[in-house]
Amino acid sequence: MTMLMTLIGVVVFVVGLLFSIAWHELGHLSTAKLFGIRVPQYMVGFGPTIFSRQRGETEYGIKAIPLGGYIRMIGMFPPGDDGKIRQRSTSPFRGMIEDARAAAYEELQPGDEKRLFYTRKPWKRLIVMFAGPFMNLILAVVIFLGVLMTFGINTQTTTVGSVSDCVIEAGAETDTCPKNAPDTPAKAAGLRAGDKIVSYDGKPITEWGALQSSIRDSSGPVTLVVERDGERRELQATPIENKVAKSDGDGGYVEGEYVTAGFLGFAPASGIQQQSFPQAVDRMGDIMENGFEALIALPSKVPDLWNAAFAGGERADDSPVGVVGAARVGGEIVTLDIPPSQRVATMLFLVAGFNLSLFLFNMLPLLPLDGGHMAGALWESVRRRVAKLFRRPDPGPFDVAKLMPVAYIVAGVFVCFTLLVLVADVVNPVRLAG
Repeated sequence: MTMLMTLIGVVVFVVGLLFSIAWHELGHLSTAKLFGIRVPQYMVGFGPTIFSRQRGETEYGIKAIPLGGYIRMIGMFPPGDDGKIRQRSTSPFRGMIEDARAAAYEELQPGDEKRLFYTRKPWKRLIVMFAGPFMNLILAVVIFLGVLMTFGINTQTTTVGSVSDCVIEAGAETDTCPKNAPDTPAKAAGLRAGDKIVSYDGKPITEWGALQSSIRDSSGPVTLVVERDGERRELQATPIENKVAKSDGDGGYVEGEYVTAGFLGFAPASGIQQQSFPQAVDRMGDIMENGFEALIALPSKVPDLWNAAFAGGERADDSPVGVVGAARVGGEIVTLDIPPSQRVATMLFLVAGFNLSLFLFNMLPLLPLDGGHMAGALWESVRRRVAKLFRRPDPGPFDVAKLMPVAYIVAGVFVCFTLLVLVADVVNPVRLAG
């Protein structure tokens, strides 16, 4: 039964993956057609074609390997020295293969001279290339906000989870009360596990982050209003200064860092809570910031990935995962011992995270990524504006094809990194449980 549930989870993730890819390419396709660029092909996947159908001038289809997708656009590069016009797809690898063949110009049809990608103004080309990643960003934001506001997430609450018996500094080697250690202010005030703190020092409290900040900033006696057994009660407490874990500003903690601040001596309970729109937007901002930082940190993850893949090293929880690893995680989500609604929410979060990664990665200003073509369009716009300002001849379209050697290097690095992640995902995968 567990194997069947795992397989279902993998299939669900693959469906989400294919939809995300198709959604991305739809952004390129719709804007290209909007600006009159001929698009002969729209494909989801690579390899042999499983299904395709011609609709107007575009062939729509699905291929056997669900690891990407592409559209073909006529005239993505200006003519070369031989006067031939190349055709290029939005898929990095397929695009390089087509360049190697140097045969795409053969698909030009009468009238295509006015429907070439490179003949469009730079701002139009910028929109076409940005539309793909932007579609992934839209999908990620919609899913994240939807999950946060409807399903909710597991978060620390203002309900007391446990009360410490005595005052011990954070980071101490033991959590056993030393002899003659004083009671914590929370215990002395009569705070109990299960109490819900609704007011602190006269200020209403609705979330743990605000309560944590209030406690750490307070000094002297304070009044706590708690809900206990359906009734509200006032408790008097006197926070003391103590060495505590440094806060990350959102109710969490910074591992290994400590500060001296106000201290009561209790731990909050955790629970599933729906987020308000402002709270969801704030968390979405944190997720995007973490995603950007993770992208920047990718090179630093290579040694740990190598050790995990080939030296039996431990796979870190924040280790990069590829499509295979993500599908495996998707399979584990379905088998988790949590309410079905939270399995759905976790799976949606996984798909949303994949879309956010697609957006951030494709925005890198490197060929053969979308960001590299966007950078070329921006550079062309700058060149033409400068030439116009100084009354110089129009330099014409910027030939992005001249940067293909860089594209090959970038693609080679990406392939090596992808293979390393694949090996790590197979032999030492990231696991949610067990």
